[in-house]
Amino acid sequence: MREVFQKELAEVQGRLVEIAESVTHIIKDATEAFTTSNALLAERAIGMAESNESKALALDELVIRILSRQSPVARDLRILVSALRISASLERMGALAGHIAAIARYRFPGSAIPASLVGTFEEMGRLDVELASKVTELLRNTNVDQAREIQAQDERIDELHRHVFDVVLADDWKENAMFTVDVTLASRYHERFADHVVDISSKVSYLTTGEWHEGE
Repeated sequence: MREVFQKELAEVQGRLVEIAESVTHIIKDATEAFTTSNALLAERAIGMAESNESKALALDELVIRILSRQSPVARDLRILVSALRISASLERMGALAGHIAAIARYRFPGSAIPASLVGTFEEMGRLDVELASKVTELLRNTNVDQAREIQAQDERIDELHRHVFDVVLADDWKENAMFTVDVTLASRYHERFADHVVDISSKVSYLTTGEWHEGE
């Protein structure tokens, strides 16, 4: 029974990694579509986000079946409960990336970003793609140092998010209402995407070390 259970835990981990890889592809296509007004990439990202939701649901069903059959305790129980929460974060990350892509699709053939903020969103997109790649490796290898690196990198996303709001609220902001809404929403989606990465890294760090720090 224990051997079967270990195989099931390995399958759960493998599926989490697969979903994280999918999320990385979604955010990569979505951010490129947003900064370059590429409707084809936007459509692809939206389609992958919908598929990602189905994968997360299937994983949740697997975990629930394991819980009902195996009745795990202690660390094994924490792993499975954490898997449910990590799955939810990954599903949400895919959805947020899909929202970014949707803005690009709706504004095509025009741009959703004024020239003054293109560089900011290019950096936000690059950082979110990097974070998605890192969280994929973290789920594969559960490296505590990498978890801490992820948490530190999120601070730059927060800075860029605040910068977007500072620009939009400044007296010299003269762009139309469409740009105001688009960049405000997109910035929030980027920031929340990174927050979910940090949340996942905190859970992996806790499962690895057994230590939970205030604020994680």
